Amino acid sequence: MAFQNDVYEWARDHRAHHKFSETHADPHNSRRGFFFSHVGWLLVRKHPAVKEKGCLLDMSDLKAEKLVMFQRRYYKPAVLLMCFILPTLVPWYCWGETFLHSLYVATFLRYTVMLNVTWLVNSAAHLYGYRPYDKNISPRENIMVSIVSLGEGFHNYHHSFPYDYSASEYRWSLNVTTFFIDCMAAIGLAYDRKKVSKAAVLARIKKAGGGSYKSG
Repeated sequence: MAFQNDVYEWARDHRAHHKFSETHADPHNSRRGFFFSHVGWLLVRKHPAVKEKGCLLDMSDLKAEKLVMFQRRYYKPAVLLMCFILPTLVPWYCWGETFLHSLYVATFLRYTVMLNVTWLVNSAAHLYGYRPYDKNISPRENIMVSIVSLGEGFHNYHHSFPYDYSASEYRWSLNVTTFFIDCMAAIGLAYDRKKVSKAAVLARIKKAGGGSYKSG
C-alpha cells in the first residue's frame, strides 16, 4: 500500500543509510542538501559508492525469510492492486464516491502526502532539530516530523540506538508506530522487541549529548 519498494530493497537501503550515514554511500545523504535527501535521491542515478558499499551488506537474514522474498517476488502486481486499484474502487463502489474523486483523493493525493511525510524523516529530521543523545551525528529530534510520520522523528535517538524497536525513548508518546508494534506483540504477531536500557541512554548522553535532554 505504501509503494516504497519491497521489504528487502527498503531494508537494504536503510541498512546502508545507517552504516554509511552522511557519506556518498548513504542513499539519501543529507550533506547533499534538503532536496536531495527528501526526493532528489530517487530522481538521479545512485552514487557509485552506494552500489559499491551496498554490495558488502549482509542480507542473508532477509533472504532466509520466505515471506519477505514472497513479497519481493510479487511486489509489482501487489503494488498495482493495494496502492492504486483498491483505494480507487472501494470508495467508488462501497459508498458512492465518484470514480475521479476516488482516484484523485483516495489514491493520488493519499500517496503523494504519504510519500512526502515519509521523506521528511530523511530530510527535515537530518537537518532541523536538537541532538540530546549524540551531538556528533547529523540526525535530530524533530517533534513535527514525529507527529506527521507517526513517531519516526526521534531521529537522533534512532541513529544513536538503531537496534531499539521503538526508535524513541518515550514509547507511545507521539509514537503511533510503537503502539501498533506493541499491539501486534500482544496478539503474538511481533516478538523479540529490543529496547535500550535507561543506563545506556544516560551513558550516551553523558558521553556525547548535546543538551536539551528531557527524561521520560
